[in-house]
Amino acid sequence: HRAAYENFKWLGKRHRERPEVPFARASTLLMPGYVDDQEICAIASFIADIDPTIPYSLLAFHPLYYMQDMPYTKREDAERFVQICKDEGLQKVRVGNPWLL
Repeated sequence: HRAAYENFKWLGKRHRERPEVPFARASTLLMPGYVDDQEICAIASFIADIDPTIPYSLLAFHPLYYMQDMPYTKREDAERFVQICKDEGLQKVRVGNPWLL
């Protein structure tokens, strides 16, 4: 994981060089039971420390086919995660696929 973090830091520091087509963009799949408030907070803090204007998409999980036994992301959880990210200083955070909520 260290290489991924270092690469993201490197790209993130160059984010302002090309704001119209960002070098760095982050996303997290919100799988219930796998991603929680603390993890979202840590990710948001990591991104905000690099550059709070880096876009961050939180992706709702909606199980299909093989994963039908998994729960879907609840709207209230996604909204709470967005607020956590904003509280950590991120300026461009959103739910990337809100129609699945």
